[in-house]
Amino acid sequence: MFLRYILLGFILIMNLLTFAMYGIDKRRAIHKGRRIPELTLILTALFGGSAGALIAMAVFRHKTKHDKFKYGIPSMLLLNIVIFVYLYILFKP
Repeated sequence: MFLRYILLGFILIMNLLTFAMYGIDKRRAIHKGRRIPELTLILTALFGGSAGALIAMAVFRHKTKHDKFKYGIPSMLLLNIVIFVYLYILFKP
């Protein structure tokens, strides 16, 4: 049961972190600041933050024209859902 809470906490933190990173990158893009590398944005989405990335793309209208984000992030979301459901069931008490 305890591992389930860790898993849910991890998912929440990764999605909040990813959402914030997309917002920060969008702000830096507008103000011509130092950007967050695309690889970093993609990897945070891959390792559990795909829902946050997808929501951030809609909210900030950021990275919506790049195919690797437009198609890759939803694919990662499906992959994340499958993995996390499997782990949630695996950690059943």
